[in-house]
Amino acid sequence: MGSVWRHHAKHLANLLGENDELKAHLYLEQLMLFPVDIQDKIIEDIAKLPRCNSDEIAEIINYYTSRV
Repeated sequence: MGSVWRHHAKHLANLLGENDELKAHLYLEQLMLFPVDIQDKIIEDIAKLPRCNSDEIAEIINYYTSRV
């Protein structure tokens, strides 16, 4: 995972930290054209993280990128 994923992860974490789920969905949709159900899974997985940091979010995004 490179710095690009970490950058996207940091931005997504900021959106979720502001409780702006709509913007988070739009960001994921624009970023990788994820379907809505996958967006929900990504956001749900991030919400379950005990310590939300860019590396862990990047791992989640990477996981779903390889499955779509």
